[in-house]
Amino acid sequence: MRALRPKARGGLRTYARRMTALPWPAARAWVPLYRAAGIAGILFVLFGLTALALYFGDPPPVSGGEATLRFIADHTASYVAQQLLWLVPSLFGLVVFTALLVALLPASPSLAVLGFVVGAASWTALIAVPTTSVGSLSLVTLSSQYAAAADDGARSALAAAAEALVAENNTVTFGGALTPLGILLISLPMVRSVLPRWIGWLGIVTGALGLAGEALRFAVTGLYAVYGPLLWIWFAAVGLALLRLPQHLAVPVSVRVGR
Repeated sequence: MRALRPKARGGLRTYARRMTALPWPAARAWVPLYRAAGIAGILFVLFGLTALALYFGDPPPVSGGEATLRFIADHTASYVAQQLLWLVPSLFGLVVFTALLVALLPASPSLAVLGFVVGAASWTALIAVPTTSVGSLSLVTLSSQYAAAADDGARSALAAAAEALVAENNTVTFGGALTPLGILLISLPMVRSVLPRWIGWLGIVTGALGLAGEALRFAVTGLYAVYGPLLWIWFAAVGLALLRLPQHLAVPVSVRVGR
């Protein structure tokens, strides 16, 4: 029975190194994941840029429940498209973080798992709750009910509900801080992994700025304005790096990590 007991010391790190230090036929099993995640990283950026273009082309009100509901009624297609373009990339982020977990496990199992858990929690929360910092799909339903309301009392109640949703979207939440925290944690092992080190340093800076920007969103708006573009640059860089990663899988891990 003693022979079956695994060594507690360094067990996870040893397992991670053995798992990824496989010959090419076995390592090749991860290639579809890396490619899917690479494409997902690029789509994350493209969706965000498209949503931003729609937002500036026809910006919704930032306050006022009645004004928001009337705006959505007049621009339903554009508003729904914006919300979907902000929400769907959460799926892309989840795929990217899954691939990073596999790629970064040999460099630092603890940080790779911790970064994945925090990042995955943020993307899952965004998928589960269909709200963004610039709106909510729930407001579309309220807008339809507002347009069909027969009396002023019903319209006032719907406008008040919309006002509450708008105020909630403008409130700093703990969930909003999980995304930059996940990026920061997953980027720490990246600086000594098979991926380019500069992407890891970029992720550390992006995550730190994102945490500060989320905490000081209304006090120092410039931080959030810098964090957004850096987030897209980081995802694009990670996506391209993951697409190129299969070319380096045949190189022994000891050689790659020791460079």
